[in-house]
Amino acid sequence: MGGSMPWPELIVFFFLIAMIYASAGFGGGSSYLAILALYELPFTAIRATALLCNIAVVSNSVWLYAYKGLVPWRKALPLVGASVPMAFVGGMWPLQARTFYLLLGLALAAAALLMVWKALHPNESQLSKLPTWGSPLLGASIGLLSGMVGIGGGIFLAPVLHLTGWDTPKRIAATAAFFILVNSLAGFVGQILHPEFEVRLWFTIWLVAAVVAGGQIGTRLTIYRLSPRAVRGITAVLILTISIRLVIKHL
Repeated sequence: MGGSMPWPELIVFFFLIAMIYASAGFGGGSSYLAILALYELPFTAIRATALLCNIAVVSNSVWLYAYKGLVPWRKALPLVGASVPMAFVGGMWPLQARTFYLLLGLALAAAALLMVWKALHPNESQLSKLPTWGSPLLGASIGLLSGMVGIGGGIFLAPVLHLTGWDTPKRIAATAAFFILVNSLAGFVGQILHPEFEVRLWFTIWLVAAVVAGGQIGTRLTIYRLSPRAVRGITAVLILTISIRLVIKHL
């Protein structure tokens, strides 16, 4: 449960990631995982740290969205209600280190490709509307994957909602933030109950402080003149590069 101060560059990276992702309603969990996976850390500690940082960032985002009345509760609850128990199960799922890294690499690659597609086709809707049963099924599937790898799942959910024309961009961002928060909480509780749960307390506290500071700025400011489309594109390339490296290394 202990742990020393993280490498200084990690604190800077986490601050910047939180600032960028929070401006779009995300927590940054996929990028936290991608960066931590490059360091010599137990994968159980990596998952716990990423989820705690996610929770710290999106808590503020959800509060702001809810305060402004942007969360479509009636439409969001079927998504979230189905995802929570599956995220809990995913957090408890017994994984070996090799399986975790391969699953993480594939999940990051899928997320990166979705981000590239959205960056290249920002206004294009290719999929049909979600049927009534589609929302719970989508939420459950993303919830399980999110709990297993240690992210909130918004990076998978938001592109699908955009492509199906689920709601307005602001309401989709608000729903994604709410989805990330509850799934991160459920996944973390599932991890706590896992016999191999591990969190490096001081290491994680420093990173959580960094993302809280970055997230506060990101939710209130436009990140200079860098468009959300450019942010998605740059982030996607970085995540895709790391995901390929993880898969090749652990095959």
